[in-house]
This record gives sequence, structure tokens and C-alpha cells, in this order.
Amino acid sequence: MLSCRNDVLAITKQLVNIESVVNTNGEAIIAKSLYNMITSLPYFLKNPSFATIEQTINDNQERYNVLALVKGTKGTSSRTVILMGHVDTVGIDDFNHLKNMACDPETLMEALKKEQLPASAKEHLESGDWLFGRGVLDMKSGVASHLYLLNYYSEHPEELNGNLVFLAECDEEDSSHGILSALKTLKRWKKEHGFTYTAAINADFVAPRYEGDHNRYIYKGTVGKLLPSFFITGAETHVGSAFEGLDPNFIAAELTKQINYNPDLCNEAYGETTVPPVSLKQIDLKPSYTVQTALSAYVYYNFFIHSWSPKDVLEKLKEQATVAFHNALTAFEDRYKRYSALSGEPYVQHPWRPRVLTYEEMDQLLIQENGTKYVSHMKNIKEDLVKIAELDTRMFAVRVVEEAWKWMKDKSPAIILFYSSLYSPRIELTGKTADELDLIRALDEAVEEIQPVYAYPIVTRNFFPYISDMSFVALSDDEAGINAESNNNPGWGTKLFVDYQDIRDINVPVINIGPYGSDAHKRLERMEMTYSLEIVPNLTNLVIQKLLN
Repeated sequence: MLSCRNDVLAITKQLVNIESVVNTNGEAIIAKSLYNMITSLPYFLKNPSFATIEQTINDNQERYNVLALVKGTKGTSSRTVILMGHVDTVGIDDFNHLKNMACDPETLMEALKKEQLPASAKEHLESGDWLFGRGVLDMKSGVASHLYLLNYYSEHPEELNGNLVFLAECDEEDSSHGILSALKTLKRWKKEHGFTYTAAINADFVAPRYEGDHNRYIYKGTVGKLLPSFFITGAETHVGSAFEGLDPNFIAAELTKQINYNPDLCNEAYGETTVPPVSLKQIDLKPSYTVQTALSAYVYYNFFIHSWSPKDVLEKLKEQATVAFHNALTAFEDRYKRYSALSGEPYVQHPWRPRVLTYEEMDQLLIQENGTKYVSHMKNIKEDLVKIAELDTRMFAVRVVEEAWKWMKDKSPAIILFYSSLYSPRIELTGKTADELDLIRALDEAVEEIQPVYAYPIVTRNFFPYISDMSFVALSDDEAGINAESNNNPGWGTKLFVDYQDIRDINVPVINIGPYGSDAHKRLERMEMTYSLEIVPNLTNLVIQKLLN
């Protein structure tokens, strides 16, 4: 066992002390600090080209990735393990009156002793084995573990029959510009140094899955995340003649009722099940108050996947949207008839029918009908919209759909289904390749060796349950699945682009061995030090040794 607790703790505190909230200047500051730490080590003073700090590409924010490599001298193997982790954090506003202490664990913990805390947090605070503060869990202690191992092997390259690459990436908490840019460097190093990427080890946080869960989890592969979105049009009317039109919010409400928390939309694979989709936004698109009903509404949902592809999800949600549309129209007609009976006004049947199109289907229809005139117009619209800084990828996408809808000849009520954000691909690690088998074997053996020295169960599961940059170092989706995602994202190529070929060129099996704790993204974020500072580095080291030696 490496005696690493104090060193990893010191590095953790050093990193936490730097406020590096995503989409702020702190991302650049921490990257430069990390780069200076690495390049001051003797190994990198002798090999300056083995460490680099590189600004992200296709990004409107100044921020950087830091990469470093150590070449083993024990043999001549080209096998290379990537140690990866992000250095950005979520914001600190939730700390309220303790905000100025959020990144100073020692001061924060003293202040928390005077606060009213939940029983578990109070117990952890008093135990002496938990560290509180923004980023201690998600995931600067994980990066510290990797940095410790980088330093260790820079001093002991003779213990490596292969190579180690360290990657600290930015922007994991928002749009993954960091990892997507870093792929270019990893590809370049692969060619320049003749690396054969064998495995990647991420160090994102792990947490209890339910109340009373004492397991410390290691994950093989990761969940995928999509943001299916719906542009819903109705038939506008004055509110005084409510049944002469159809409120798109009525359809949106039925859609959310159909999709939200629906277990039929949970994806089971290898005995593990995703949480169901849940709504993240539901609005209409009226710019201001009027007594007319809205012309359109917009709703999108978080959607996790284990084995389904973006194409599968579109097909399933098109079915769900059709059911919701049918239910909305049935309820509308029923209420209209009841109102007519009460008021004595005549009932007039409407011609509306459930109508659901994917964005790709609508776009192809409009191209067929209008040719280059439509294509040119939409290209100009996208170029104008992308200049509006306050439009995020979600609102950019719906504005494109809204503009395309204006070209539709049939303006009867409809639902347009599309994707409006970055797709974080799912990754399965099943042993289908030699590298996957090697990584699974190395992990199983490492856990077996470490478990006797740690009190709580160390348990391996198949899918990391949170969004992470693990998604961008390998692909489990086929071409049709990926194309369904890009062809149905109105911002693709303008507001958003992922070079999937870069991912295919790296295509390395990945696991997550990360710090353990509670309340990530909350003001009581904290990590258990024994597991995070001792077990994690040693587990990671054993996996490296078993893979390379």
C-alpha cells in the first residue's frame, strides 16, 4: 500500500482553495496553477514537452486542459493508461452567508460547527474523517489522487512497463468543451509517442444510492444522457372563445403527465435500471401578456439510457407523444361537449388529429417542398441566432424549430420532437474486446486485494449513474444511433458539434474509481477521507500495475 493520505489531502486542499466555478475565470486560474505544479516537478523539468496546457477549441470561454505524461522504463510496452478528471465545480451561491468560506475547508468546517445541520452531516463533521467544501468531493480529491500517482511514477518510471497520461479537463459541469478538446491532444500524443491506449480511469465522485447504503462503488462504463425536447403548436383563440382554439399548454401538460416519472421509459441493462425521465423546463413561447392563447409551447426532459440509442429514444418518445396528444384531444372534446350542454351553445367538432413529427422528418419535408430557398433561409437564421449570446443550446434549438415551423403548409396543431443539448453517450464495458477483458480482470483483482484493509464493501457496478466526461472516450452506439442524435438537433453544426471520429480514434475502455461522500452540488458537500485519500489512490495504482505489468 502506498502511504499517500497526507500528500493527497494536501493537494486536495490546494485545488479546493482555488475557486474554479464552471464558466468563470476560475477555470483558467486553476488550470494554470495545476500546470505550474506539474512543470515544477523534476521529471517535467527534464522533459518539458511531456506536460502541456491547452486552451479549449470552439469555445467562447477562456479555459484550459492540463495534460502530462510519464514514460515507463521497466520495459518497452506501448500500453498506456489515461488518468482523467475535471477541475471545474458547480457554483457556490448555495452556501449563502458561508459563501466566502466555500473553498476553504478548514474555515468552513469551523463555521459549520455553529450551524444547525442534519444528523448525518453533524456526525461526519465531528468524526475527523470527513472534509467539507465546494469541490472536495466533485471532484478535486479525485484529481489529487491522480496527480499524486503522476508524481509518484515520475519519480519511479522504472516501475512502469508502459505509460501514464494525466488529464485534468475543464467544463465538465456544463458542455464538456474540455474533454472534447483534449481528444485532439490525446490523438496527437498517440501518434507522436506510439501510445496504445489500453484503459482510462476517471475519478469522479461516488455516493450512497439510497438511505443506509454503505457500499463504496466502482463503475464500469457510464450512463448516457439525452435531452429530448418538444415544440408544441396549438390553434390560437381569444380566451373568451376558449373552445374555438387549442391551447398548446394543454397538450404540454398531458405530455408531461405521460412522460414524467414513467417507469416504461426506464432502460434496464445488465440488471441495472436508469431513473425515469423528468421534466427540466416547461414554458409557452408567448413573448408577453395577451388575452390570446399561446401559439406554441416548449418542454424538455432529462433522459438517461443504458442500452438504448438516441434513435431508440426518438421512436419510444414519438409513441408516447402520440398517446399524450390523443389523450389531450379526447379530454378537450369531452370538456367541450360538457360545456356546450351547460351553456346551450352548439358543439362544433374540430378536425384535429394527433400529429407528431421528428425534427428530421419536418426538415426533410420542408426541403422537398421548398428546396434551396428553405435551406438558405434556415442557414441564415442559424447564423443570426448563434450571435445571440444569451441563447443557450436549448433555446437556440427551439428558435430554429419555431422558424422552420413557419414554412409548414399545414399549420394544424402538432408536436415536433428533437434534441436540444449535448448528448453524453452511454458506455458499456462488457468484455467484448481484449482491452475490456484486461481492465475488468485488473479491477476485480485490485478490489479483491484492497477489500481486506477497508471496513466497508467495495462494490462494482456497470453504469456510472451521473453525467461525466467518461462518455467521450469511447462509443457504444452505432452509426444510426449517432446520426439520429445529430440529424434531430437543430443546433448541430452551428451551436453544437461533437467530432465523433475523435472519440472513435481514442475508443478506450473506461472505469470510475472516485472519492466517496455526500451532498455533491450542495452546500454540505463532503468526502470521507479514509476511502478517498487512501483507498482510491491505492486501488487506482493496483489497476495500473495489473494493466501495464
